[in-house]
Amino acid sequence: MTLAVEARGVEKRYGTRQVLRGVDLDARRGEVLCLLGPNAAGKTTTVEILEGFTSADAGAVRVLGLDPAGRPPALLERIGVVLQECGFPRHLRVAELLGAWRGYYLSPRPLAELLDVAELREERDTLVRRLSGGQRRRLDFALALAGDPDLMFLDEPTTGFDLDARQRCWTVIGNLRSLGKTILLTTHQLDEAERLSDRVAILSGGRIQMTGTPRALARAAEAPTRICFAVPEPLRRGEIGQPEGMELSISDGRACGTARDASSALRTLLAWAAECGAGGLDELTVTPPGLEEAYRSIVGPAGTESR
Repeated sequence: MTLAVEARGVEKRYGTRQVLRGVDLDARRGEVLCLLGPNAAGKTTTVEILEGFTSADAGAVRVLGLDPAGRPPALLERIGVVLQECGFPRHLRVAELLGAWRGYYLSPRPLAELLDVAELREERDTLVRRLSGGQRRRLDFALALAGDPDLMFLDEPTTGFDLDARQRCWTVIGNLRSLGKTILLTTHQLDEAERLSDRVAILSGGRIQMTGTPRALARAAEAPTRICFAVPEPLRRGEIGQPEGMELSISDGRACGTARDASSALRTLLAWAAECGAGGLDELTVTPPGLEEAYRSIVGPAGTESR
């Protein structure tokens, strides 16, 4: 499959601190790839190397078939960047700013399409200084898309947003995907990564530890399944003990435990309930492992790198 991004053995050192220790990373054309990792794992450094803002000390990097070092114009015309924070001329209206931005490109995307993709049609005549935080973020997307790039870098696109603003930005990212854009996304929010990404690359210890779909990562990490149910009355009153071989945590009227073999654990629980007169397991839920469990297995329970 044709790659939009290819990095092999990338290393980067700042003084005596080595941030990247041999990063291998691929982004396929037309996919959303999320780069996930704890603070100070090297995500920003990796992305800055791919964007051409920073040079690698060692390794090979190709972005859309070009070396990003030195930021060649042939590459800049084909990428869009959304930083964590962007500044705008606050005295302009949305359509005016987009129109000025489009003037930097030989073949810009039509203004009407930019407004539609970023869901800003109703705000086209609104002054930039009057936009909400979520609207300004969607304006970031529209500006990055102005030159109709093949590859877009999105750095923490929804940090600090409320639920509604996040949902709107997620819709915009879905719109970008539908246009066939390759998107490299960095985020600290696991639900965002799981919701938006085709694949996730987990960066820890200066290297990419695992790459794959969220479901594939959960399987590879051998994370356990979570099983919960309403606490039976006999257990609540202390008349029966917990099932053998499964430790349950009890809180707010629910008992929860984890199991590597969910089928075996369920059989054990049902047999325990029948033998102890606990009745059926009401409100039973079985939650297979997801991205969060895979992530925690690599970087540790507190979101810091495992040692």
